[in-house]
Amino acid sequence: MGRRRAPELYRAPFPLYALRVEPSTGLLITAGGGGAAKTGIKNGVHFLQLERIGGALSASLLHSHDTETKATMNLALAGNILAAGQDASCQLLQFNPQDQETSDKQDNTGSQEEGLRQRKGTVTTTETQESGASTQQEGVELNVENLQSVQTDFGSDPLQKTVCFNHDSTLLATGGTDGFVRVWQVPSLEKVLEFKAHEGEIEDLALGPGDKMVTTGWDFKACVWQRDQLVTGLRWDENLPPLPDTPYRYQACRFGWVPDQPAGLRLFTVQIPHKRLRRPPPCYLTAWDGHNFLPLRTQPCGNEVISCLSVSESGTFLGLGTVTGSVAIYISFSLQGVSLCGCCCCCVLGSSFWPSCCFRVSSQAFSSLPCFLGDQDPGH
Repeated sequence: MGRRRAPELYRAPFPLYALRVEPSTGLLITAGGGGAAKTGIKNGVHFLQLERIGGALSASLLHSHDTETKATMNLALAGNILAAGQDASCQLLQFNPQDQETSDKQDNTGSQEEGLRQRKGTVTTTETQESGASTQQEGVELNVENLQSVQTDFGSDPLQKTVCFNHDSTLLATGGTDGFVRVWQVPSLEKVLEFKAHEGEIEDLALGPGDKMVTTGWDFKACVWQRDQLVTGLRWDENLPPLPDTPYRYQACRFGWVPDQPAGLRLFTVQIPHKRLRRPPPCYLTAWDGHNFLPLRTQPCGNEVISCLSVSESGTFLGLGTVTGSVAIYISFSLQGVSLCGCCCCCVLGSSFWPSCCFRVSSQAFSSLPCFLGDQDPGH
């Protein structure tokens, strides 16, 4: 795979930790911040509009949502509802695009001068940082509302590490440092289920059909649950040749549909060395049958430690981000790599697909959102 440098679409005024893409509207949501420390670094959620202009991809800032003293570390998206992991809590946000002309008719309290300032058109990210403007694109306004917030982790150093909606967006599952999975109704955030899933931190979780849930933890386990009942533990290496003499743990898990098979479902997991070594052994990518959870195939995916995993909406491609800043695209059926995008030395903290593109956020200061333009996804 040839290494290419990705074009930079956007640079935030704060460290970025998470992103989500809404393909039908071309809306891209990024989040992060400096936390509660009084460093002058803001905390926020940015809503960006993705467009193709002259064959090139462009990102314009629609709205900047202030999250006060809390940095958003993880995100889940369901329609126009956003679940944001902030410290030990989950905050539900609702966003609604609104035509600027309609908005002006509804709100006549602002001055004429202010109204003209908001309709000047798209500005650059740098101009946004200097002016503090929240609505940036001509003719479009985004209203963002805080719905509910609830504490989701109760460890000695509490932190929500992962969040996920179910298939019909009626439930939300969270996991964190205390090893408990908690399931909440949407949008009330009333708790409906709580159980101990792992000894130590939960690294990732994924919700599948039929109340199935997969969790991965720092106890080297990946588990399949039916509500709070353990169905099976995953064993990715039992049929492989002898591996390097170092323990592996599960870093990430994601469900994905099988292209051209309406009932086909796959689970994908990433396994990484538990300890960072000077000469790191390879990481591994495994595909599982999403119904009986038997391993289908496992492939090494390089010596750079994997930090995140995403699956394209059609299930055709996998995106892997690494702690050294690169993003690799794999074919989900064969687990063969098709492209590698290089970056400067910074950890990729999130990745997400849009038709023909894979985006990533990275931890360089201040964080950027590069875009890797890959092959067109056949499912779109």
